[in-house]
Amino acid sequence: MNQKNPLLEPFETAPFSRIKTEHYKPAIEESIRRAKADIEKITSSKDSPTFENTIEALEFAGEELDRITSIFFNINSAETNEEIQKLAQEISPVLTDFKNDVIQDPELFKRVKKVYDKKDSLDLNVEQNTLLDKKYKMFTHNGANLDPEQKKQLRELDKKLAALSLNFGENVLAETNKFELHLTKEEDLDGLPKGVRTAARMLAREKNKQGWIFNLHYPSYIPFMKYAKNRELRKKLAIAFGAKGFHGDELDNRENVLQIVKLRHQKANLLGYPTYAHFKLEERMAETPEKANSFMEELLEKAKPAAEEEFNELESFAKDLDNIDRLEKWDAAYYSEKLKQKLFDLDDEQLKPYFELNNVINGVFIVAEKLYGLKFQEVFEVEIYHPEVKTYKVTDEEGNDISLFYADFHPREGKRGGAWMTSYKSQYRQKEKNERPHISIVCNFTKPTDEEPSLLTFNEVTTLFHEFGHALHGMLADTVYPSISGTNVFWDFVELPSQVLENWCYEKDALKLFAKHYETGEVIPDELIQKIKDSATFHEGMATLRQLSFGMLDMSWHGRDPSDIQDVKAHEEKAFEPTQLYPDVKENCMSTSFSHIFQGGYAAGYYSYKWAEVLDADAFEFFTENGIFDRATAKKFRETILSQGGTEHPLTLYKRFRGREAAPEALLRRAGLLPKR
Repeated sequence: MNQKNPLLEPFETAPFSRIKTEHYKPAIEESIRRAKADIEKITSSKDSPTFENTIEALEFAGEELDRITSIFFNINSAETNEEIQKLAQEISPVLTDFKNDVIQDPELFKRVKKVYDKKDSLDLNVEQNTLLDKKYKMFTHNGANLDPEQKKQLRELDKKLAALSLNFGENVLAETNKFELHLTKEEDLDGLPKGVRTAARMLAREKNKQGWIFNLHYPSYIPFMKYAKNRELRKKLAIAFGAKGFHGDELDNRENVLQIVKLRHQKANLLGYPTYAHFKLEERMAETPEKANSFMEELLEKAKPAAEEEFNELESFAKDLDNIDRLEKWDAAYYSEKLKQKLFDLDDEQLKPYFELNNVINGVFIVAEKLYGLKFQEVFEVEIYHPEVKTYKVTDEEGNDISLFYADFHPREGKRGGAWMTSYKSQYRQKEKNERPHISIVCNFTKPTDEEPSLLTFNEVTTLFHEFGHALHGMLADTVYPSISGTNVFWDFVELPSQVLENWCYEKDALKLFAKHYETGEVIPDELIQKIKDSATFHEGMATLRQLSFGMLDMSWHGRDPSDIQDVKAHEEKAFEPTQLYPDVKENCMSTSFSHIFQGGYAAGYYSYKWAEVLDADAFEFFTENGIFDRATAKKFRETILSQGGTEHPLTLYKRFRGREAAPEALLRRAGLLPKR
C-alpha cells in the first residue's frame, strides 16, 4: 500500500494528479504511525534531555504528517465534494487524538520541562528560546499539568469541537450553494452593469435554465446588492445571505454555535482560564480580553459620531432620491454606491476596465519586484488540483529560489467563499539546507464571460494585494524552525504584512505600473486615481463600526461565561447594540455563518483586523516618508518583519522596524477621522 500511495512517497511539490480521495486516510494514519515512532525515540532515549535531542527533535517529528494534512485540508477548502467532506469528519478526530497523544504524553512533557527549567543556563539564541517557550506552552496550554481524569475530559472536548467546527463550515457552504435568485424578466435587471448580467446569464446556462441566476457567492451577490434597482429583489437576496444557517432545518447552525462556545469555555476553565478569550489572548499582542475590548471601545468612541453622521446623510440622500422612509440593510450598498458616484463621480464600472485580472497579478508582481527584488515566472510542469490554478516560480535578483507560488482565483461549487492564503510546504533550515516554501492564495473573483475577461472591482484589487501580502510573509520567511516560520506569528500580528500591502493600491506610482484599460491599453488617468484617493475614506466611519461590531460579537461569545445563553439571535442583538445603525432583520443572524470565528482561527481574535490596521497605517507612513518604493525601507521591513516569522515577540520586531510602538493616530488620520499631518 505504501508504495502505491503517492502521499507516502517522497515528493517535492504536491502530487495532485496522482492523489485519489482514498489515499488520504491511509496516508494520514501511516504518517501518524511514523510521527509516533519519532516521538518514541525522544521519550525512550537514555540520554539526558537537551535542546537538540528533545526540543529540536520534537519540532521535526511529524513533518511528513504536516505536509499531507496541509494538502488534504487545503483541498477540502478549495476543491471539496461530499466524499472529501465526509472524510474530513473521519480524519479530524484521528488528528485530534494524535495531537492529544503527543501533548498529554507524560514522559515527553517531563523531558521538555527539564530542558525548560534549565533554559537560563543553556546559552540559546533568540529563535531557540522562542521555540523552547512555544513547545513548553504547547503542553501546558493543552493540559500537561492536568490529572488523568481532566486530560480525558480535555480530549473529549477537543474531539467534539473539531467535529462541530467542521459541521458548521459544511452547513455554511451547503447554504451558500443552495440558494438561487432566478430571474426571467429583463426589467428585474435594471441598474445592473452589462458584465454582471452576462455572468448571471452564463450561470443560468450552466444550470440549463433560461434567464439569469444570482447566488450568494460574492462575485454574484455584491454587484447585485450594489446596482440592482429593484428593492424587493435586493431584500430577497440580502435576507437569504444573512439567514445562512438560520432556517430551523438540518443546516441550521444555532445549536452548533451554542455547543462550540460552551465547550470552548469548558476547555478554558479546565486549563485554568476564566474565559476562552483569556486562554487565547495569552499568546497575542493584546494579551487580555480587557485590553482588546478597551482598544475596540476607544476606536468606537472615535468612529461612532462620524458613522452616525454618514448614516444620516445616506438616509436623507435615499429619501431625496427615491422617497425611502427608512434605510434598511439591503439599501446600504445600493445607495452608498449612488452617493459615492454623486460625490466623487466614481463607480466600480468606471474602474473595472483598468483592472483586468492578469494585469493586476502582473502589477502585484512588479510591486514585489520593486520592493524586494523578486521575480515571478509562470511554470506549467507543477501539478495542480484544478485547471484554473496558476503556478509561479519565485526567485531573487541573483536567481536563487525563493518560493513556489500557487494562485486560484475564481468561485466554484467545491470552493468555500472568501479569500485566503495558505501553504503546502513551510520554510525551514535543516542540515545546511534552506528548504523553500510552497505558498498558495485562493480567491473568489469575478469570472471571465463570453464577452469580457475577468475585470476586478477595486475591492477585489485590494483583496488580491491583501492575500499577496500574506503570501510575501510566507515566501520571504527565513528561519530555522518551521513552526515559527512565515505566518506562524501572533494572530493580531499576522494581518500586518497583508494589510500594509493594500496601501499600494491607492498610490499613483503603483497604479500607473499595471492599471491599464483591457481594450485600449490606456494607463489609468490621473483624475481617476485622484478619485480613488478622495473616495478612500468614504463612509470610513460606518466601515469601522461594521468591523468593530464583528469584533465585539466575537468577544461577546468568547470573553464571558456563555452557559446561560439560550437564544443565539437575542444574544447577537444585544452584542450589536453599541454599533447598530440599520434596523435589525428578524430573519437574519450573523453568528450562524460567522465562519471566521466558528470554523476559522479567529475565535477571540476578530479584533485583530483593526489592531493590525493600526500597525499597517503606522508602518505605511514610514514608507511614505522616503517614497513608497524606497528599497532601504523595504529591506528593513523584510529583515525585521517578513523574514522573521514568529522568532521574537511581535512588539520587539515592530519596534526594530519603526523605532517605536505603533501610533493609533496613523489609522485615524488615514481613515479621515483625524486631520492629516
